[in-house]
Amino acid sequence: MALSHHYAVRVDWTGNLGTGTDTYRSYSRDHDVSSDGVPTLLGSADPTFRGDRSRWNPEQFLLAALAQCHMLSYLSHCARSGVVVLSYTDAAEATMETSAGGGHFTGAMLRPRVEIADESMREQAEALHGPASRDCFIASSVNFPVHHEPVVTVRAAVS
Repeated sequence: MALSHHYAVRVDWTGNLGTGTDTYRSYSRDHDVSSDGVPTLLGSADPTFRGDRSRWNPEQFLLAALAQCHMLSYLSHCARSGVVVLSYTDAAEATMETSAGGGHFTGAMLRPRVEIADESMREQAEALHGPASRDCFIASSVNFPVHHEPVVTVRAAVS
């Protein structure tokens, strides 16, 4: 039986500089992204599209969602499989191509750096990126490939 989950966000454009969208250059792309119970995120367009580089853009939000989802799925698989993860970072990147008719993402690369508690867990820690990717709701929802280059290290014993 499938369960349905509902999510709600609010996007408020804050970029009316006095004349609205009178011309392409007459308005700011600034906006606020909010949802009940969490801090408001300051958004804009990518600077290439006249956005504010000090604010998050939708393309960054998408890549962040992919990286977060993979991490959360991976940590869940590790916890259920007895792999003790001590730290996790990801330097994710994605590529988007544009043309006169719009644009689309062509791929993403996640680069998780995982530190585990013991060498005996390494093989499983490396292997669990596969099921984590398969079970990531966001990666399963996009129409471009999401690749992974994980690196697993073992925390050195403190003497």
